[in-house]
Amino acid sequence: MKPDRCPSAWCEIHRDRISSNLKLALGLVPKGRKFCAVLKADAYGHGIHQVVPLIQAQGVSCVGITSNAEAYAVRDAGFDGVLIRLRAATPLEIDDAVGAGVEEQVGSLQVAEKLHSLKAAGHTVRAHLALNASGMSRDGLEISTPQGRTICFSILKMLVEDIVGICTHFPCNEPEDLRQTAASFQDQVSWVFENSVLDRSQILVHAGSSLTLVSDEAVETDMYRCGAILYGILKPELGFQTTMEVKARVASLGDYPKGATVGYDRDCRLEGDRRLACLSIGYANGFRRGSHTDAAVVIGNRLAPVLGKVSMNTVVVDATELDDVQVGDEATVFGGITGTRASLTTTEQQFRTIMADLYSDWGLRNQRIFR
Repeated sequence: MKPDRCPSAWCEIHRDRISSNLKLALGLVPKGRKFCAVLKADAYGHGIHQVVPLIQAQGVSCVGITSNAEAYAVRDAGFDGVLIRLRAATPLEIDDAVGAGVEEQVGSLQVAEKLHSLKAAGHTVRAHLALNASGMSRDGLEISTPQGRTICFSILKMLVEDIVGICTHFPCNEPEDLRQTAASFQDQVSWVFENSVLDRSQILVHAGSSLTLVSDEAVETDMYRCGAILYGILKPELGFQTTMEVKARVASLGDYPKGATVGYDRDCRLEGDRRLACLSIGYANGFRRGSHTDAAVVIGNRLAPVLGKVSMNTVVVDATELDDVQVGDEATVFGGITGTRASLTTTEQQFRTIMADLYSDWGLRNQRIFR
């Protein structure tokens, strides 16, 4: 659909806050280490075309993506640095990504053979050997087993001149778990170098996310791959700011007597006479249907509790105590005066998921207004 000239629900994206968060994040990177800005899910719902100029302005030369659409969007936005895919790709994706110059992860013979065939056809191939290392068990090669080591030897034989990195993804950033997994990764990296002709000085060994960067653990990695920290959903006590606000409008107001029921399945019954406001947002906009029992929005700097089940395009709130509320007023679902650590925690509890999930959902479902 075309952009709505009068959106019922929208996301306000604060570019200055993204820039500020990036500056703070870069300040946390240990000297001599690199930084990869993760822009997957259309920059966590914020819009790749808007975020790329911000990271370029601060000299970031590596971007992480997952899909080909993201890869080409990054290039279309003018980025000419290193572009790494942060998951395994299908052969079709690998073929289609050649024009974007994507560096692919390789953790299987199938991917290695595909990349080898591309090189034979005259294409430039740059690959990152993905290791599981007691990690996520999703697309990294498990070389703790004889079978895994055999596959690794085959991959190295095919792509030894094309491997530019060795990587993994830590599944947990709790101190003890992180220490153990990081040590396992380094052991496996050492095994790869001891059993190949790869030159350590020419290979980027990388692991760790935003959570790793702020974990206070001395993890060995040549580069941190960070997404969440750019969008202010970690460590507000260090000055990181939330970068997205989600808003809607009061579409109608009505007075209803004690005993009236609200929403589908008569989920809520009024215990007294109440004034109710209907908001122009619902589960189609990412206001999740299962969140109604403890949800609230902000209208005029005051909280208004959600009543009844969330509908596709509407939410009902109790506006009885909001004396000056009017049709057309803004209602803030997230952000504004509530964009604090308490708000982050409350929002994750309300919607029963993490902020990265919510940002991605909200930003992809609603019209975005860039500030």
